[in-house]
Amino acid sequence: MADTQSNPTDTSGTLDEALERIHLSGPERDGWLSNHAPMAVEALVRHGHARVAHRWLDTYRPKLEDMPGSVAPVTARNWQEALGDIRRVADWTAFFERETADRPWRTLLAEWWPRLLPGIAAGATHGVIRVGHAVRTLLEGEETAPRVRELAHALAYWAARHQPLPALERLTPAPDAAAALDRVPLIADQDGGIRSRFEQLTGFPDWPGRSPAGPKAARAAIEELVRAATHRYATHGHAAPIMLVHAATAPNAVLRTLPALPGTLWAPSLHAAWAASAAVTSAYGPREAQPVTEPLTTAQAAQAAPATQHPQAAKHPQEVFERAAAHGDDHTIKFTDTALDVGDAAALVAAGRAIELNTPAW
Repeated sequence: MADTQSNPTDTSGTLDEALERIHLSGPERDGWLSNHAPMAVEALVRHGHARVAHRWLDTYRPKLEDMPGSVAPVTARNWQEALGDIRRVADWTAFFERETADRPWRTLLAEWWPRLLPGIAAGATHGVIRVGHAVRTLLEGEETAPRVRELAHALAYWAARHQPLPALERLTPAPDAAAALDRVPLIADQDGGIRSRFEQLTGFPDWPGRSPAGPKAARAAIEELVRAATHRYATHGHAAPIMLVHAATAPNAVLRTLPALPGTLWAPSLHAAWAASAAVTSAYGPREAQPVTEPLTTAQAAQAAPATQHPQAAKHPQEVFERAAAHGDDHTIKFTDTALDVGDAAALVAAGRAIELNTPAW
C-alpha cells in the first residue's frame, strides 16, 4: 500500500501536547459515542497539519466528558470479569497505565491482542481503530510518555467495550475481498443502534477461505480487504456515510498494528479484520449501489496515477487530505487517512465522496 506520510516523527511536539489534553477526558460522550480526538489529531499531525490540530481540538473538546469514576481495580487475576463492562473503563485505564509503566509496550500488546481480538466490534470498532493509531505513532516516532499512555487508554477502551460477534455461518466462498463484500448479506432490520444490528448477523462469505500460508500472506489479504472496502465506499457510502467508513478503517487499524505483533498473530488478525468489515457492511450497507461519475475498477486504479482519472479527486494525495482537514469531520479525516494508505486513484475518489457526504465540522 502507498506511503504518503508527511511528518510521522512530529518534532514540533504538537501530538504529545494534544494527547495530554485528550487524556483528561474519558473515551466516550453522550452515553456511547466514541472520543475520536486521539485518532483524528494523530492523522492531522501525521499528514503535516500540526498547526490545525490544536484548533481542531479546541472545537472538539467541549463535546468530551470526564473519565468516569473507578468501580474496583482491574488486576491480572480478575480482568476477565471486567471484560466488556464499560462501567469499568476507568479501572481498565488505570490497569493499562500501570502495565505500560512496568513492561515494554510491545510485550503488553502481544499479550493482550489475542485476548481482545474476539471483541473487535467493541465501540463500533473504535477500540481497535484507536489502538491502530496509537501503535502507528509508536512504531514511526519516539516512544514518548503521552504516546505510550495513549496506547494504554486505547487498550482500556477496547477492553471495556469488548463485544464478540454472534456465532456466524460460513457462506459460499468468494474469490477476492471485493466479491466477498459484495456478497455480504444485509441484516433484515437496519434500524436501531449498532449492538442491535450486530445481534442480527448470521453469516458471512467464506473469505479468504483457507488459512493464509504464513504471515506475509495474511498481511497481503488484509491489504486487499482495506483496499476493497475503501473503494467500495465511493459507491456504497451514501447509505450511512459515517458508519460505513469503519468497514475500511477497522481492518486498516489491524494492518497498522501487525508490525508490532508476532507473526503467529497475523492470521487470526486477518479473520478478525474480515469479521469487523463484513459486520459493518451487513449492518449499514445499502440495497443498491450509487455509481459515481466515471467509476474506476480495481484494475484501472492500480494502473492509474493517483487522482488523475476522476474529477472528484485532487491532483495529489496530500491535496485530498488538505480538503479533509479543512472539512474537519473526524470520521472524514480518519477515512481519508486510510484512503491515503491505499493510495490509488479509486481510493482518493472514495475520500472525496466522504468529504461530500459527511457534514463539515466548521
